[in-house]
Amino acid sequence: MFDGVDEVPCRPRGLFRHQAIDPRVGDTVTFEKKEGLITAVDERHSMLKRPPVANVDQALILMSANPPEFSTILLDRFLVQIAIAEIDGIIIMTKMDLLSPDQTKALKETMRFYERYFDVRYISKHDEKTTEPLKSLFKDKLTVFAGQTGAGKSSLINVLSPDLNLKTGEISKALGRGKHTTRHVELWHRFDGFIVDTPGFSKLSFEDLDKEALRDYFIEFKDVQARCKFRTCQHLNEPGCAVKDALENGDIPAHRYQSYQKIYEELRDLEY
Repeated sequence: MFDGVDEVPCRPRGLFRHQAIDPRVGDTVTFEKKEGLITAVDERHSMLKRPPVANVDQALILMSANPPEFSTILLDRFLVQIAIAEIDGIIIMTKMDLLSPDQTKALKETMRFYERYFDVRYISKHDEKTTEPLKSLFKDKLTVFAGQTGAGKSSLINVLSPDLNLKTGEISKALGRGKHTTRHVELWHRFDGFIVDTPGFSKLSFEDLDKEALRDYFIEFKDVQARCKFRTCQHLNEPGCAVKDALENGDIPAHRYQSYQKIYEELRDLEY
């Protein structure tokens, strides 16, 4: 699918500015090689706004087991973002070697919920048995590496493809979070597909999301919300809410519902 990849320096047509055409990493384009000019941008099947990458097939969401501290709310925010973009998600828990047996057990207990809906991998960058199988994920795909700052995105790419020799950073002891090392979005042809490293970030915003639509991006809500008393139920204080019933009987974990509440409140606050 991606055979014969060459690099050709190009610039977009000046006319694009007046046509609201903004070429992005991942776009399929028509270009004139001699002039080094992009003349057309094909229709996209997906688009991430942050990071700005087009035609993404899947996202590897890297979350650090420790440090920095694992956060279900941060993971849930990433999952909402890729659900909005209609991109498949694979969750990669990194730095598993830093956990004690009891910590590993507790983490995997939390992750049992996510394993119902997503492919979840547990890795240590020095353990080839956990990293080598990841290479099969990229064939014929455009894959974006996203996730928590300091989770080891660049380190993992270096393990998978040492020739890239990406710059990596340390965890800030004062802040307890990673230092940004990736400063721009870049595309590489690897493992019969394309991979994209992206700038790390610790906060995801949802300015363009309608709060009433948020419920549709929590995958487990779809299983039960058709049974709600009201078709427009937002699963907050309405009577006869099937999602709240699922929460009470343990089918939906409390941390997932708390993530929904926090994001909903954030969206509501943005309206004022």
